[in-house]
Amino acid sequence: MGADASKNTKRPSGDQEDESFSSGWRGFLSSVGLSLPASVCRLAAPALRLGHRRMLQGKAPDIPEHKLRAEWSLPGFITMFLPEFPHRTVPGQEDFQVMSYIAKGSFGPILKVKDKAKQKTYAVKVIPKSEILRLGVLEQSKEEVIVQRQVHHPFVHDLQDCWQTQRHLYIMCDYCSTGDLYTYWQMNGQFSEDTVRVFAAELGCALGFLHDIGVIHRDVKMENILLTDNGHLRLADFGLSRRLERGGRAFTICGTIQYMAPEVLSGGPYNHAADWWSLGILIFSLVTGKFPVSPEPDHCSMLRKVRHFPYEMPLTFSPLWLCS
Repeated sequence: MGADASKNTKRPSGDQEDESFSSGWRGFLSSVGLSLPASVCRLAAPALRLGHRRMLQGKAPDIPEHKLRAEWSLPGFITMFLPEFPHRTVPGQEDFQVMSYIAKGSFGPILKVKDKAKQKTYAVKVIPKSEILRLGVLEQSKEEVIVQRQVHHPFVHDLQDCWQTQRHLYIMCDYCSTGDLYTYWQMNGQFSEDTVRVFAAELGCALGFLHDIGVIHRDVKMENILLTDNGHLRLADFGLSRRLERGGRAFTICGTIQYMAPEVLSGGPYNHAADWWSLGILIFSLVTGKFPVSPEPDHCSMLRKVRHFPYEMPLTFSPLWLCS
């Protein structure tokens, strides 16, 4: 369902959406101690409607206000996130059943929900738009879904759907009931070399595929790898990913500090090879039960440590690992 920007579109009031959301997911979020205040959006809306309507139109500011109002009848928060996030009404209890709270994501809660029509279970990120704008990550939030729409691979976590309401973004993916790799690593301490070889092969296939279609992940880590019921891996969370063609260069320092390649820690330039460094750190940690380099509080200290650290394979490794 797309957005309708016709002249006859009726703008939903804040009170209407608050009431609908309360009957759906807002009550659940309150029960787990999370709040998504509507007041922030309500206070910001007038300024957004005036300022961003002109920005999105890309026209001179002397266009009559009544003409702008006719062309952009949707609220400012909605027009800012189109067309990447189709506009829909707030999902209610007749559509989805909230089953549990999974985790706190970077910008909002992640919920386990059941689609009543399909009788399927999904994981849904609920992201307040006010938080996206406060942190200045509007383009990053759009890039996440643009990238995931391109990606369909056996070892990559699939995007099932995404949409927006007046105040929130929703990103829905498959639900992996088994959990993430980091949780199992903490429980087991370490994995056998045979098991890690399978993990490495699956993740290598996923990264190779991403790089071939011009995508760099930039946050390969155990927490972003989910396990399916039959023990296979799914690379997840494309919040820091971006499209980067072969030969392209990036300069943003981002990721998780223990997994970051030296060229990322230094502020670039870097390319897809940074993902392979992160995968190497991950594999080493899975086999040994510890990270090769302990984390530092800042990027400069971590860079110095990474550059001068004596990387040595433990003697307990089999000859195959030592030769590689």
